[in-house]
Amino acid sequence: MKTTLCFLSVLFGVGLHVSAQNLDLPQTALKDEASLERAIPALAKQSLVLYQETDSSRFLNTLFRLQEVAGQYQDAVATLQSLMNLRRVTDPASTLPLLPFEILARAKAKQATSSETLEELFNQEFRQEIGRLDDKTASESFYWFGGNVNRAHTSLLSAVEKQKGKDTISLQDAVSLIKQYQFYKDIQFWQPLVIPLMVEDDGRRYITDNDVLIKTPDGATIAAMMVRPRSAKTPLPALLLFTIYADDNRYFFDARKPAARGYASVVAYTRGKGRSPEEPVPYEHDGDDARAVIDWISKQPWNDGRIGMYGGSYDGFTQWATTKKIHPALKTIVPYVANNPGDGLPMENNVFLFVNYAWAFYTTDNKYLDNETYYDFDRWNLLNDKWYKSGKSYRQIPDIDGTPNPWFKRWLQHPAYDAYWQNMVPYKEDFRKINIPVLTITGYYDDGQQSAVGYLKEHYKFNKKAEHYLLIGPYDHFGAQAARKPAVLRDYVIDPVAQINTPEITFEWMDYIFRGAKKPDLLKNRINYQVMGTNTWKHAPSLEKMSTSTLTLYLTDVKSGEFYQLSGKKPAKAAFLSQIVNLADRQTNNNDDSYPDPIIHEIPDFSSGFAFISDPLEEAVEISGIFSGEIRAEINKKDMDVGLVLYEVMPDSQLFHLSYFIGRASYAQDGSVRHLLTPGRVESIPFEKTRMVSKKLGKGSRLLITLDINKNPFAQINYGTGKEVSDEDISDAEIPLNIRWYNDSYVRIPIWK
Repeated sequence: MKTTLCFLSVLFGVGLHVSAQNLDLPQTALKDEASLERAIPALAKQSLVLYQETDSSRFLNTLFRLQEVAGQYQDAVATLQSLMNLRRVTDPASTLPLLPFEILARAKAKQATSSETLEELFNQEFRQEIGRLDDKTASESFYWFGGNVNRAHTSLLSAVEKQKGKDTISLQDAVSLIKQYQFYKDIQFWQPLVIPLMVEDDGRRYITDNDVLIKTPDGATIAAMMVRPRSAKTPLPALLLFTIYADDNRYFFDARKPAARGYASVVAYTRGKGRSPEEPVPYEHDGDDARAVIDWISKQPWNDGRIGMYGGSYDGFTQWATTKKIHPALKTIVPYVANNPGDGLPMENNVFLFVNYAWAFYTTDNKYLDNETYYDFDRWNLLNDKWYKSGKSYRQIPDIDGTPNPWFKRWLQHPAYDAYWQNMVPYKEDFRKINIPVLTITGYYDDGQQSAVGYLKEHYKFNKKAEHYLLIGPYDHFGAQAARKPAVLRDYVIDPVAQINTPEITFEWMDYIFRGAKKPDLLKNRINYQVMGTNTWKHAPSLEKMSTSTLTLYLTDVKSGEFYQLSGKKPAKAAFLSQIVNLADRQTNNNDDSYPDPIIHEIPDFSSGFAFISDPLEEAVEISGIFSGEIRAEINKKDMDVGLVLYEVMPDSQLFHLSYFIGRASYAQDGSVRHLLTPGRVESIPFEKTRMVSKKLGKGSRLLITLDINKNPFAQINYGTGKEVSDEDISDAEIPLNIRWYNDSYVRIPIWK
């Protein structure tokens, strides 16, 4: 299990005294963990004397931890009660994470007068506290008993190492270390105990089967698990999550959630995963296999013939794959941050991205997940750099790595969005037949937003009467799926109203579909979006109605300070800006600042390409929608990869990253068919698959567009020969790329006035 709690932990020292709010840290206290463990209570007692905090919630949250480590367990219980009472008023959702600490503190407080062991007392307190909760709350509480003990211990040792050679530590640092120590010790204690306790609790609440095997029409076997409420007297609607990320512990936790809300719940794995005897096969069979699972569910006596699907990322894709041929029992889907193979990853606008390279090992190396390989970031960062500097072709990356990657090789055979990709999900006319309600959830900074919004656009394009809702805000790929969003996203502090609970909204939606409940409150229209900087949500009947007008701005050749002018007037006379790119150069990169991390930052070096800046806004303007445009260019080769970024330049000269585009010019007209450019001819390169965004720009802000060739270690390098890009290498870079960017190139920015 995972937790959102901080994993930083440290052990501490002995022989302490207070001097000017600094505590001594004798180096003898750092010699081993036993010495540190003997010393930490003394440090906590010293810190309790000095600790102060004006914010009541933060004060109590720290105080109970200090009291627990100091051995003042009754006081810790009382402080926890005060903190929980406070949070019930100010932030009810934040009370449940305290429950594990309360259970342990109560057990420790009772141990002083009991002959029973701490483990026995903890078990009693767990049964008592969890047993009084309803199914939904109990299910949610189990999440907070998680935490990676090994990671916490590693962080602990790392922090101790940083203290070596120092004679004192500030009160602030001491308090932080004690809190971290307390978290490590607590989860280390309770984790071996809670799994059997959870199984025991589940046994009285649910009927479970973790060993379901389902046959597909073509003879494959799908592994699945089922959980349903024991109290149910009649057949129930079922909710299905279909995933490649096989992990029995994690997905039993997920399967429990719908059951806790009165649904039959099924989690099924991609063929070849879990107990399925086949070899793992990502993408290719998921639609058919998920339909086979739906058919199996619909025939079970505990199902009432109605099924909904939900889940994020790959699990969002599997829902769309299932709708290519809808089973009559499927009544709704709720895809979050859904990916679209071939149109978002492993390539974006026909440019293969290196970030997807390790994913095939992660999901296909074994029956579950190859975490050790996937999270070897040093390996992948080094490989990234080695490939780029080697000048070898993109197809040779496995040779550089020294490990075959057959799925990478297979995907490179399909650089166009061809029938291979089209057969995986609904394509064009397939969307016309999708008449079930859909709720799409994604974020402005979700890496898969292009895919998620792309499904919605195609659905409405081919089915004007589609009941398809979009919920989007300032979230990244993981935040969009989470119950609680990070308050700070890549240096941007999200508005308070953006703090939504995605799983809870999902179940509210399912209740709307299956039980006649009202729609989730946020879904006041088809398109529901949070306007950054306003602390408000807005609602529109369509993507087009998010804006009242379109601001067309031309990328001119006229200087504006250190940049060029981004003008609302089309230049009267044709002109161009010249750029020469040495594609063999591995000392400098082009367009490597396009990714929005951080979202707010200083103006970087734009010298590799061109930057175009508007006049200051005379009044506040809301940008809401998807920016698009057309680049007019002439090159001496047959192809190029183009990058654009849209920024707000705030009055303090900081940049706010709004949206971006990366795409291959030869596929600009049609992603399924390559049309090479003619050297020496002015070509039109339209673009529209950019990231949706909504933000209010203040008076005095300016818009800035950067334009460059995409040449960096993070994606294929297009050398422009016209050959398959995956086969090009540095030998194809003998002739530099010469570009003329014409001043009738433009961007269209949707605005609301």
